[in-house]
Amino acid sequence: MAEECFPDRRALEELAKARIPFGRYKGQRLIDLPEHYIVWFAREGFPPGKLGEMLQTVYEIKVNGLEYLFTPLR
Repeated sequence: MAEECFPDRRALEELAKARIPFGRYKGQRLIDLPEHYIVWFAREGFPPGKLGEMLQTVYEIKVNGLEYLFTPLR
């Protein structure tokens, strides 16, 4: 049972370390991006590929009030 949690934990750890590679917030961790910036992506479209998937995950976490998941990873 515990083995099932590891992929999710690794994905969360990877997400917590990921940084935005462009724009005004270049170099900032995705989990620390301002909410309005994440919402803008949700309205305008997330970038393609892994970065877009990660930004969409951050959006879902923030919208659903689950930011506490990042606390132990900061």
